[in-house]
Amino acid sequence: MSPTWKLVLLSSIVCLPSLVPQGAVAQESAKDSVPPVTIGGFVDTYFSWNFARPQSHTNRLRNFDITENQFVVSAAEVDFQKTASPIGFRIDASLGSASDVIHSGSSESLKFVQQAYLTAVLPIGAGLTVDAGKFVTHMGFETIKAKDNFNYSRSFLFAWAIPYYHLGLRASYPLRDNLAITLHLLNGWNNVAVNSGKTFGTTVSFAPTPSLSLVANWIGGPEQPDSVGSDFRHVFEGILTFQATDRLALGVDGMYGTESSPGGTVTWKGVALYGRYGLSANSFLSARAEVYSDPQGYTTALAQDLKEVTLTYEYRFLVNLMARAEYRYDWSTSSAFDGDAGPGSRSNQSTLGLACIVMF
Repeated sequence: MSPTWKLVLLSSIVCLPSLVPQGAVAQESAKDSVPPVTIGGFVDTYFSWNFARPQSHTNRLRNFDITENQFVVSAAEVDFQKTASPIGFRIDASLGSASDVIHSGSSESLKFVQQAYLTAVLPIGAGLTVDAGKFVTHMGFETIKAKDNFNYSRSFLFAWAIPYYHLGLRASYPLRDNLAITLHLLNGWNNVAVNSGKTFGTTVSFAPTPSLSLVANWIGGPEQPDSVGSDFRHVFEGILTFQATDRLALGVDGMYGTESSPGGTVTWKGVALYGRYGLSANSFLSARAEVYSDPQGYTTALAQDLKEVTLTYEYRFLVNLMARAEYRYDWSTSSAFDGDAGPGSRSNQSTLGLACIVMF
């Protein structure tokens, strides 16, 4: 190519932006300003060993680490999310044994969709955020996703005292920089449709200091079929989270539940203490101690008081590769656990769990 043609070509490239219509440039800029859809997810697998050697190969009263002496895929999840500006959405598609537990006993048509909701930020005051669809419950210190918890196994409070998810509406509003309130209007507990009534809920979050967070939760509504009755089920909860040092995080979760039934009013209650300490940038040690009371056996199907202690070691080989080793000891005032002598033959059980979680 001659020097003259090189000069012409270079001039064309330099001048090309000025030849593009301004409307096209504006359209491209508008596209760039729209938040993209982000895709993430994880695969959660575990192996549990029960020292009581239950013939059922079942860790009784657990919810997601139920199966023992077997390799299990607890969850394989892909998440799609678009930040609301002002409209967005979130879809969490999940497979695995955890999904089976979450939707057991329900006629859930969205079993493999853990969450699917639209979000709109309305220009009211500081901004009112409204979600509509299926979403996980606002109750609980712990979450369905193991990777987001201190421990791998879930507490009795998470397994028995509260729901997993809802279908409905929620609206959040920041009253101050450190104070927010969320209101919920829901179909009920763990089902797309429960009855002709509606369940209500509130969350008040307050952070008096950067290291201290206080949350007050309530959920209440008729949770039985219309043919049974319309008595309300209530659960009240208080959560405290404290970042004591750069390495040490502490938490407390307390709950009280009540519901009327043909046999009278039933109650359930409990408290759990949490701690997590960073041994290094890649390793963490977490502990949980808990007491849960179900005096009428309404939630666990056996009148009992339960206690458990859990110790979890976590190591991150990579940013997106997590391994956990966990020892847990459960005991009850009744024969609630299985052993080598058969179902309901023990008042305690101890387990050792190994889990691997890959995130992307």
